[in-house]
Amino acid sequence: MENAMPGTPPQQPPPSYAPTGRTVPTRAAQRASYDKESVHAILDEGCVCHLGFVRDGAPVVLPTLYSRVGECLYVHGSTGSRPLRDTGRAGSGLPVCLTVTHVDGLVLARSAFHHSVNYRSVVVHGLAHDVTDPEEKGRALDSLVEQAVPGRAADCRPADKKELAATAVIRIDLDEVSAKVRTGGVNDEPEDLALPHWAGVLPLHRTYGTPIPDPDLAPGTALPAYLASPAR
Repeated sequence: MENAMPGTPPQQPPPSYAPTGRTVPTRAAQRASYDKESVHAILDEGCVCHLGFVRDGAPVVLPTLYSRVGECLYVHGSTGSRPLRDTGRAGSGLPVCLTVTHVDGLVLARSAFHHSVNYRSVVVHGLAHDVTDPEEKGRALDSLVEQAVPGRAADCRPADKKELAATAVIRIDLDEVSAKVRTGGVNDEPEDLALPHWAGVLPLHRTYGTPIPDPDLAPGTALPAYLASPAR
């Protein structure tokens, strides 16, 4: 990297992802966003994604855990799973599409046509690369645990050599990315407003239940604070 001229402030990364032909929606384009802060907030709220790729000429979509570390996503699985096995063979990276969606409400209109969903979603296009560096792999696995349950990574036994050998991790750089959000109420036709059908939004919220202890829990093991008051 070239050195900056004396007195020149360091370059800051752009606040938004550049739109591309794959990230500009053909419908409801006004709902799309490329703002990094918005994209990161949606990604950080979840821990389950859907990973799409092509296998033997046919599309495959798998649900799996993910984590975000800076401008990259980590996805884990068994070394025998299809995308991870194919990623290891693809020296230049395996083309993938990763999606994350949060459903915030069901929009119930007077007409069946205008029923909708309030949601926040992120779509990531890119190349998946196999993570082989032991230090990066260890950090990635910690981040996957931490993304699912904040505070948990420091409160469990790390993977041993055998477990690490059976676990694969892939990295996808956040470059070709977009978010799409739908908020608000019903968009009924003016002529339908007088119809005698209830209309509005049925909110949906993610909540945590009461932790259920393992029957073989060692005596005196207290419930961790991060489970008593989950962060997400």
